[in-house]
Amino acid sequence: MTPPVGAHIWGRDPIAEAAEVGAEIVQLFLSDPQSWERPAPRDDAAELRASELGVYVHAPYLINVCSPKPNVRHGSRKILQQTCEAAAEVGALAVIVHPGHAEDGIDEGVARWTSTLERLESEVPVFLENTAGGENAVARRFDALARLWEAVSAARTDVEIGFCFDTCHAHAAGEDLGDAVERARAITGGIDLLHLNDSRDPAGTGADRHANIGAGQIDLDALRHMVVAAEAPVIVETPRDVDALRADVEFARAALAG
Repeated sequence: MTPPVGAHIWGRDPIAEAAEVGAEIVQLFLSDPQSWERPAPRDDAAELRASELGVYVHAPYLINVCSPKPNVRHGSRKILQQTCEAAAEVGALAVIVHPGHAEDGIDEGVARWTSTLERLESEVPVFLENTAGGENAVARRFDALARLWEAVSAARTDVEIGFCFDTCHAHAAGEDLGDAVERARAITGGIDLLHLNDSRDPAGTGADRHANIGAGQIDLDALRHMVVAAEAPVIVETPRDVDALRADVEFARAALAG
């Protein structure tokens, strides 16, 4: 079966927005991505649960459970828990979260992820995403990702853990995109969601600035290859001009169709 394709949308009216850009699945925020504020209940929660539209929730960007700073770490765990609860209310397929970084070292950060998962309660799977930059980031380079994955796989938790691969982030991290998906799958056992994004910046800069497909620095054939090799649902997180977003969704769909 061909994986579904969709987009990160505005989130005001997910069902209508999905139709507008030709999406079979969508991703959205349930709260301000730059805020510690608890997600508010949605009036359309029952409608989304009953809908055939697959919904993914992206957790706030400021989450960093790897931090050695107790206030940052505990605040991150709290908003992650609240996001998972809110995601269950809308019937989300998963919550996607950036794994973060630890100023005192990758191994310390990895250990804090294990502790986080052993405290977390979630009916919804949690997908960890490779990241673009940052010193001591626990999922930027694939050697660090391997250490993280070994640890979270051994965590004493009932939460289902998955992996989200972001094409722009791998490019920004300086990974070879020719086989990046295959190497990531070898580490994590599979890819559960692909974030398909072009990049405004050259490879290896650590800059997480997405571009519409064909408007950035990533070779189009490399993007097509990653879409196919991931064998996973595809979400484009490109700038949200309606026509451009629809074209990016169609690019992914065409790549899957061969």
